[in-house]
Amino acid sequence: MPRAQARAMRFQPANDNRGKRVASTHLHAALRHFAEHGLAAADHARQQALSAADAGDRQSFEWWLEICRALDRRMASRIDLPVQAGG
Repeated sequence: MPRAQARAMRFQPANDNRGKRVASTHLHAALRHFAEHGLAAADHARQQALSAADAGDRQSFEWWLEICRALDRRMASRIDLPVQAGG
């Protein structure tokens, strides 16, 4: 890759959100969760969502699913449909 093209590329954002926005309340909660749990934050949020689903707590499930989605959209997408289909 030419040096000029490489320099131009470093200013382009790279994420997996693909234009989808996260509500600011979920984003702030996800950032606090990340500060507390570090790189394991998304998995921890996933576990919380699954525990809430097992307990039948739909509101907590949706909250933790959104936190997980803000941290790792792919991980959240793997739990989103199967759990919701059962509920």
